[in-house]
Amino acid sequence: MKRVTINDVARSAGVSRQTVSRALNDKAEIDGGTKARVLEAARALGYRPSRFARGLVRQDTVTIGLVIPDLRNPFFTEIAASALEAARALDWHVVVHDTTDQAEQEIATLRVIGSQVDAVVGYFSQPEAEIERHIGGLPVVFLGREHRNPRFSSIRIEGAQGIAEAVAHLIAAGHTRIGMLDHNRKPSPSIRQRWFRSAATAAGLELDPAWVLGADQSVAGGAAAFAELHAAHPELTALFTFNDIIAIGALREARRLGLRVPADLAVIGFDGLELGALVEPPLTSVAIDTTRLGRLAIEDVARLLTGERAAAPEDLVVRGELRLRGSA
Repeated sequence: MKRVTINDVARSAGVSRQTVSRALNDKAEIDGGTKARVLEAARALGYRPSRFARGLVRQDTVTIGLVIPDLRNPFFTEIAASALEAARALDWHVVVHDTTDQAEQEIATLRVIGSQVDAVVGYFSQPEAEIERHIGGLPVVFLGREHRNPRFSSIRIEGAQGIAEAVAHLIAAGHTRIGMLDHNRKPSPSIRQRWFRSAATAAGLELDPAWVLGADQSVAGGAAAFAELHAAHPELTALFTFNDIIAIGALREARRLGLRVPADLAVIGFDGLELGALVEPPLTSVAIDTTRLGRLAIEDVARLLTGERAAAPEDLVVRGELRLRGSA
């Protein structure tokens, strides 16, 4: 399905394209009944006038809304930076919205963003119907989430193979008792935990459910969760974490407890943050190419805005790759 156009509204209302334009721009030379019919057709179809069509902007002043759940998390900061760089190469503007990982703030963002931008890119937890209700006919590109509505698009993160490589690396180093610190939010378990369990099962490992614990997505959260996990299960010799921030917290707590990394405890994160290279020992991680992620998102927006053929799903995937450093 294509984005609803002014021609679709004209056909639905039984009027000309020019009449639709006059009604939407509140011109005096159209009678009230016709205007009401046009506006109702536009509402029913979810039509939003393109800023291009209204002649308000040139293509080199496209404005993109970038919705990020938590700019305090360096992973999302890296994504924002890469999207800004890709948009800047096209002379586009980007308006960044931080939803602070709260459903209420996400809904508040949805209420205002549709009138500010030409397209939306980002992370959303709300159902698609709720997003469409606020965004209307604007192009939307999800990051890290599958889409169902054919009017939307998605840049997927595929970490299964990278996590399988991480598990194989740990097994090759002699580890069979591997724990995990997942996130502590819904939905639970995370897709990364499912990838981890699948990789472990395929490798012939039996994972005790008690070896997996939820953690707040922060350094302090990772430290607290590892302290709890280690106290209950000191037999664990390796740890995989939902993201690098949690892993860095776990590394800090492991050192406080007198554990040597990786001699006593191997640690592997997920994200591949540049920050991970600065901790001691440097963090091994399943790395996501955030530069590619941001570039793909902006390229996909360009296709949606110009009506080009949608990219093949396999071309809109960023795959995690094991990045070996010193912690495992």
